[in-house]
Amino acid sequence: MAKKLLKNLGFQILIAMVLGILVGAIMGESASIFAPFGELFMKLIKMLVIPLVAVSIVSGAASLGATKSAGKMGIGTFVWYMLTTAFAVVLGLVLTVLFKPGEGLDVSLVQHMFDSSDTGPVAQPGFWETLLAVIPENPIEAMVSGNILQIIFFCLLFGIGVSTLTQAKRETVVKGCDLIIEPLIWMIKIVMYTAPIGVFGLMADSIGTFGFDMLMLVMKLVVVYTLGILLHMFLFYPMVLKAFSKMPVRKFFAEMFKAQMVALSTSSSMATLPVTMEVCEEKLGVSKEAGAFILPLGATINMDGTAIYYATVAVFFAQMFGIDLSMGQYIAIILTATIGSIGQAGVPGPTLLVVAVLLSADIPIIGLPLLYALDRIFDMLRTALNITGDATCAVIMDKYARES
Repeated sequence: MAKKLLKNLGFQILIAMVLGILVGAIMGESASIFAPFGELFMKLIKMLVIPLVAVSIVSGAASLGATKSAGKMGIGTFVWYMLTTAFAVVLGLVLTVLFKPGEGLDVSLVQHMFDSSDTGPVAQPGFWETLLAVIPENPIEAMVSGNILQIIFFCLLFGIGVSTLTQAKRETVVKGCDLIIEPLIWMIKIVMYTAPIGVFGLMADSIGTFGFDMLMLVMKLVVVYTLGILLHMFLFYPMVLKAFSKMPVRKFFAEMFKAQMVALSTSSSMATLPVTMEVCEEKLGVSKEAGAFILPLGATINMDGTAIYYATVAVFFAQMFGIDLSMGQYIAIILTATIGSIGQAGVPGPTLLVVAVLLSADIPIIGLPLLYALDRIFDMLRTALNITGDATCAVIMDKYARES
């Protein structure tokens, strides 16, 4: 049993995370010497994301486009993502209002972090600007620059075009895509052997750089946010799995453990995508057509963890600055957080779109630097939830497609 556990990649990643945290706490900023290990792992796995997404979406859209359930699955997937995201925002609001993590925080303790330049207006793209930005003028340039939304748009359209071909021609293209996917999956498996070392480097560098001092100042927010993540993952997802699929909940989470560990360590839905696809298709029985269509789309627009983050941060700052939010402001937070999380790319880094949520409810953005040092912690948690939501949707929609 012990030998089997030691050979489990998810367990190895978990041990590497713990060791990285300990080393970072002990060594402090000097732990940055391990940063190259993390950077190496991230570069290796990101190297595979763009070709895998492009080929998978063409194959999935071409295969699904030839079936009667294609339109239903596409609409069903988008509606599902919207509803679960909206639920996540409301959950974040309820928990933050209930536990009040921002009340009693002495603003003077963190005043030195605030920059007056942060209070200036931030230009937000309009509806048409956002929509037009999704359409690539040059698909090759989009792939080179890694613009994932433009890549998905082009590949979906191209895949649907392939589905209109005669069966023989369509099958030739799909088989060609599947042949390309196979060596990519092999490369992913090889890269994943470096995951424990990469995770150790990422965690040691992150904890060593920021330490635990900042964490103590907003510990209540971290606890409330973590509670929201846990409730959404282990209460909401099991409920919908039981209601809309035949997937045993215990099996689902046991198989998803490896993908969740990768998500925690990389803080990137896109970087975790190859592992999520492997788990869903090989362990959870999701068809390749459904997985190739739903999972890359989910890694871009399905951000339940990000939605909870936006809601909790908005109310946290309102409480910290003594602002009593009106029903109109709460509605603004719900709408902006839902739409904003869908537009948030599945990559790690500070969630700058939270600015739009704060501005929509007239909440000062001057306190944002307080969260920057903790963004890695928030990012780890929300990414693990995001990819679990993608897999949940894939399992449910695949069952729906098989029965229709």
